[in-house]
Amino acid sequence: MSEETTNQSVPPTPPAYTKEQKDKKLLAGILGILLGWTGAHKFILGYTKEGMIQLVISLVTCGLFGIVGLIEGIIYLTKSDDEFVATYLVGRRGWF
Repeated sequence: MSEETTNQSVPPTPPAYTKEQKDKKLLAGILGILLGWTGAHKFILGYTKEGMIQLVISLVTCGLFGIVGLIEGIIYLTKSDDEFVATYLVGRRGWF
């Protein structure tokens, strides 16, 4: 058996994420759905600049920009825990 065959049969190990990181998914998702216009879900994830942008634009548009928070909250809750952490906490993806 060659070394090449042996390396191909071993699946890559997914990174281990902490429970605290995974718990942010639920909190950010619920805040995005309920208080999306405030950008609260962005602040929970550590995106201060994006949260301020969402809050200011929502105030200027009388809350119409809150639809973005609703959509993001739904996206957060539909992703798997590992995918959420990899995308939004490790990868630092600020929007959608």
